[in-house]
Amino acid sequence: MTNYKDKIAVVTGAGSGIGKELALALAQKGCRLSISDINSETLSETVKAIEEIGVEVIAKTFDVSQRKEAFAFAAETINRYGGADIVINNAGKALDSIHVSKMDIEDFEYIMGINFWGVVYGTKAFLPYLKRSKEGALVNISSVFGIYGIAGQSAYCTSKFAVRGFTETLRMELYVEAPQLTTICVHPGGIKTNIARNSKEAINDDRSKDDNELRMKEFEDKFLVMPPSRAAEIIIDGITRKKERVLIGRDARRSDLLARIWPSKYSRMILRSLEKAGILNE
Repeated sequence: MTNYKDKIAVVTGAGSGIGKELALALAQKGCRLSISDINSETLSETVKAIEEIGVEVIAKTFDVSQRKEAFAFAAETINRYGGADIVINNAGKALDSIHVSKMDIEDFEYIMGINFWGVVYGTKAFLPYLKRSKEGALVNISSVFGIYGIAGQSAYCTSKFAVRGFTETLRMELYVEAPQLTTICVHPGGIKTNIARNSKEAINDDRSKDDNELRMKEFEDKFLVMPPSRAAEIIIDGITRKKERVLIGRDARRSDLLARIWPSKYSRMILRSLEKAGILNE
């Protein structure tokens, strides 16, 4: 993408973390924004920051897993701006670590609803308008856990693998339908956001609050290292350079290489690393 001035940019999950930093960075580039989040307070903070930059912004508080609300958000955006040039399906949710054998199916459905169906709804709602853009970009946020599977995170990994499969399939279709549109799948590694701390408590989690807090702090200290502002810079650079696959962080690049070289052996290799770090729990 060569010019961001007056482009219409849509960002979900813009109340905090990567989503907020993406919205602010795009505003700095002169985009007009349509943003959403499930948290009205944090979303309002992002709106205020964008208004201080001096660009136009509209915002809607809703749950991306709700199809009607997702399409209503798109309708409001189009009614206001008349189109969309950049759509970033960023909103996501994590689940406390729990093995499949203990997990309640409702937890699995909950995570899939936000992380996968939220991306599908956001894509479907805006795609007709993106295809009209002379220089558009669809950006779907997967994860390093969309590259490899990890014990205790089956719901999250499944949702992020699904985002990857959906995005890569759609990319091929859009080569024919809308070759001017860049379709990007993003795989962040350990980003210093609140996604882990704000993860949904598993229904069948029998660990104490103190135990969960200790595990959370260890995980944050060891693995969540990159500032979300830097992650946003890398994503926008990917949009600018029309990169169709964006890996964020050394851990994401290492994981990608590991999964490519040892597509089956990596499971035992990562298991040993988790056991050594002392963060693998049933």
